[in-house]
Amino acid sequence: MIDYTTLVIFIPTFFFVSITPGMCMTLALTLGMSIGVKRTLWMMLGELIGVAAVAIAAVVGVASIMLKYPGVFAVVKYVGGAYLAYVGIQMWLSKGRMSLSSSQEPVNIGRLTLFNQGLFTAISNPKGWAFMVSLLPPFINTELAITPQLIVLVCVIMVSEFTCMMLYASGGKTLRIFLSKGDNVKLMNRIAGTLMAAVGVWLALS
Repeated sequence: MIDYTTLVIFIPTFFFVSITPGMCMTLALTLGMSIGVKRTLWMMLGELIGVAAVAIAAVVGVASIMLKYPGVFAVVKYVGGAYLAYVGIQMWLSKGRMSLSSSQEPVNIGRLTLFNQGLFTAISNPKGWAFMVSLLPPFINTELAITPQLIVLVCVIMVSEFTCMMLYASGGKTLRIFLSKGDNVKLMNRIAGTLMAAVGVWLALS
């Protein structure tokens, strides 16, 4: 099914990469701060599906097709980046559905919106594609069946990503509680908004 020696090496390798701050982890931190961990799970679901899709596509060669049409991929990046930057600016100005209110209650933002945000960020992240293309193939043993190996590796990736996003989202929730003690709602909005806008710019310029 899979070379267990390879799996033992792959698990800590990918966990280290996942725990490193990136667009998706910053997004989890920001949403954990603004809407709470429970609501952020919908973004995580979209992100996990997006990451799994990128991993599978990287192995089967779809990445090479995307490289032939960089213009389309660039449009996806810019649109996604612009949207996240817009949301960040709205939060910084204490406007929009994702900004915090003085009641300190997590806002009710649509599940589909959160899901799409995670999915879009994962799929349109060029560094994610580059990483999957460069990392996954070396861990695939061509002497064994490809499908079982890919399933196991993708499962490891999803568990690792989910664990790390939960850590970041929980950190955002903790930061929210800490800042709320001083009634610093505007400060929380500006921190969350700045992080969200940074993710948008990061995505567009990557």
